[in-house]
Amino acid sequence: MKPSSSLSFHLLLLLLLPQLLMAEYAGGPYQKAPDDDGDKLDKHYYARSCPSFEAIVGSKIAHWHSVDPTLSPGLIRLHFHDCAVRGCDASILLDNPGGERRSPVSATLRGFHVIDDIKAEIERRCPKTVSCADILVAAARDATLMVGGPYWGNVYGRRDGRVSIAQQAEALPKGRESITHLIDFFESMGLDILDLVVLSGAHTVGRATCQSIQYRLYNYTGVPSKSDPSINPRYLNYLKRKCRWPSAYVDLDATTPTKFDNAYYRNLDNRMGLLSTDQLLHSDSRTGPLVAALSSQPMVFVHQFARSMKNLADTMVLEGDEGEIRTNCNFVNEY
Repeated sequence: MKPSSSLSFHLLLLLLLPQLLMAEYAGGPYQKAPDDDGDKLDKHYYARSCPSFEAIVGSKIAHWHSVDPTLSPGLIRLHFHDCAVRGCDASILLDNPGGERRSPVSATLRGFHVIDDIKAEIERRCPKTVSCADILVAAARDATLMVGGPYWGNVYGRRDGRVSIAQQAEALPKGRESITHLIDFFESMGLDILDLVVLSGAHTVGRATCQSIQYRLYNYTGVPSKSDPSINPRYLNYLKRKCRWPSAYVDLDATTPTKFDNAYYRNLDNRMGLLSTDQLLHSDSRTGPLVAALSSQPMVFVHQFARSMKNLADTMVLEGDEGEIRTNCNFVNEY
């Protein structure tokens, strides 16, 4: 279904979701459709081989969040970077020369040590059983919970990839693309325009480097001292004070930066999107109506975020002999 023909359907879905949710939680006639999770992925995949898997992940994520709450948004981003290149195969974790992890796009990724900690504990209890790809999927869900986001049931059984290429990571969005480019990129992953708008809402938490936005502040369209006119003037003044140095960090959500909510979309209404691609979601005719719906209906965003994250986790999954179960997430197995 092409974006142009599916927008009305998505808007109808967003408008009806509050009623559907009320029926669901009230035990009414509405029943959720079964998930199409493929032939092999299963929510009970580790029920016998590693029953403590999700409990280990949850405990470790809670620990690391207490140490550094900024790691939780970082883990959500790490999961996206993995799935957006070669699918959800943990290729981003491979620490080899010329791999995705060494790409300039990956320079600000965080949370690798958290995944290593989880993997070490799982290997101690369930050796050679749980893939790094499944750990990333579970960690992203539990990191979302840590920042106040929704819970969703994951399915498991992914295998880890053996290939990681830095050049392929360069195709990842960098915050300066057109909406057409983003739509095409998400379609290449098997995701649609609703997933694009909803998953962009992950920017309700987390930070970006000032380097990624300085062109909007000081050199817009290549003109020295020119600023992006789409930025709210008061917000622009704040960003110029905050981002005097490229190495500084700035919150993606200027109003509730540590809370998972739909303020990200309300900020776009006020021309306070940090990245160019954020603000363009509001102004583009294909995505703007979805932004407006999510801005006015916070529970719809929460519910749909869970669905879109499940869609993301199903991207180009390796199963069976297509991959392996790494015993160390940083390296392919030697055996």
